[in-house]
Amino acid sequence: MASVPSLASTLHQRIADALSAALPEAGAADPLLRRSDRADFQANGMLALAKKLKGNPRELAAKVVEGLPVGEGELMREIEVSGPGFLNISVSDRAITETLAARAADERLGVPFKEHPGATVIDWAQPNVAKEMHVGHLRNTVIGNSVVRLLEFTGEKVISRHHIGDWGTQFGMLIQYLIEHPHELDHKGGVSGEEAMSSLNRLYKASRALFDSDEEFKTRARRRVVDLQAGDAETIALWQKFVDESKIYFYSVFDKLDVEIRDEDIVGESGYNDMLAETCRMLEESGVAVRSEGALCVFFDDVKGPEGNPVPLIVQKSDGGFGYAATDLSAIRDRVFNLKADTLLYVVDTRQSLHFKMVFETARRAGWLTDDVKAVQLGFGTVLGKDGKPFKTREGETVRLVDLLDEAIERAAAVVREKARDLTEEEIADRAAQVGIGAVKYADLSTSAARDYKFDLDQMVSLNGDTSVYLQYAFARIQSILRKAGTAGPVAHPELALAPAERALGLHLDQFAATVAEAAGEYAPHKLAGYLYQLASLYTSFYDQCQVLSEENPAEVVENRLFLCDLTARTLHRGMALLGIRTPERL
Repeated sequence: MASVPSLASTLHQRIADALSAALPEAGAADPLLRRSDRADFQANGMLALAKKLKGNPRELAAKVVEGLPVGEGELMREIEVSGPGFLNISVSDRAITETLAARAADERLGVPFKEHPGATVIDWAQPNVAKEMHVGHLRNTVIGNSVVRLLEFTGEKVISRHHIGDWGTQFGMLIQYLIEHPHELDHKGGVSGEEAMSSLNRLYKASRALFDSDEEFKTRARRRVVDLQAGDAETIALWQKFVDESKIYFYSVFDKLDVEIRDEDIVGESGYNDMLAETCRMLEESGVAVRSEGALCVFFDDVKGPEGNPVPLIVQKSDGGFGYAATDLSAIRDRVFNLKADTLLYVVDTRQSLHFKMVFETARRAGWLTDDVKAVQLGFGTVLGKDGKPFKTREGETVRLVDLLDEAIERAAAVVREKARDLTEEEIADRAAQVGIGAVKYADLSTSAARDYKFDLDQMVSLNGDTSVYLQYAFARIQSILRKAGTAGPVAHPELALAPAERALGLHLDQFAATVAEAAGEYAPHKLAGYLYQLASLYTSFYDQCQVLSEENPAEVVENRLFLCDLTARTLHRGMALLGIRTPERL
């Protein structure tokens, strides 16, 4: 089905056509249409046009208005010229309902596919092998998952890459310990994520204690690193055991977070090992990187240390070892030349901004990033406690992610149980997971990614204010109304006049497609979250001011209001799904 034009886009085109007809000397002019508090929309393009044509903006505006049909049966029911030629435009009730009816007939709710979709490789959800996931892993997972959903919905080809930390010197210590204690990771039957992490934690602590106290073990562990990097078969097989054990744990946490991670998308640091030497050779031969005190470095005029000395990007250390830069640059080569991406998107902490700025610039100098291939860091801020400081336990340790999620579900269960009238304990537990995890995700996604935000579970699971629970409750309330409607069903009636609350709700529903396109184009889920909160707020006003199921209402009024309810519910459901949040039908 062809995409359904919004009221705003139809109005924009009508006014642009009227401008061209009334003022042909202006050429193709943008009416600069936007939503307005003074009317439904305001067109501000006359001021700039008057300067260009050296005319009076109010007189020019009046000429344009003459060519626009106005009336309740038209698209525009009223146009007022105000100030320096601004057009304040009110659309007709009929136009609102007809546009929404067309949108309701489209399963995509009017959201178009991109005209020129590309291929985006997005790097998100990057836990470390043999290490516990903590609160610091929350944002790249939640933001990344929503951006993937938004991009895919608008037609972009999306390839996820989970750049897990699965390489490095610590594996020499772990593998050597496992060789000397061969049954530490043995299992009888299945094992839970918590059990897998418990085994890894125990093994890590034991191997670290031995490494720090036994010089001979330390020597053997360091030799094992050399074996690992050389691809020794036994060492690689044991390394794989750590990766597999960690995946059991990762997947259990991602499952609790209601995020799907596919095995084929996990390509960790180890995945680029075979490319590192060639990456360094290419950079050195092209002159992009130079040797400095034995290390292979890339220098930048605008990157200096505290004393004004140049701070290089070290691609290869003086001892021949490879740094993170070599891996990241090799990943760029793979994603551009093998995966054929035209956009590389990195959902990574803002504290790594300097590193990625230097990596991207190095790749541009090498010719791997061009005008046709861009790299973007979607940097995110820090999760803070109520005190405004980085979120820690009372003991000052980093908060385990699974503990955070369990507490959110527990708090949500109390809220659901308080409201539940006809839910079983099993249903309460199911809803609590959806509400609790939704609350955590929404608190993150309703904040601009670059900003820090305070983690306050009491606020997150509140039924009041800008929370996912408020949105989920609005959706559940609509489902309750639709169930109670009996034989009456949602039917649009364009002939009916709309109450102010109906108009406000309808005009906001009309903006859904534009909001999704903007959120996807700017990698900004918070813009969609803000739209959905306003939608739920406008629905609450509509619910309070316009009785839906009333015997005093004519049948067509009931049907039209059920139509607005149904389209609001579908929009909430679709929008929340794009954020990665579920909408239970009963709460």
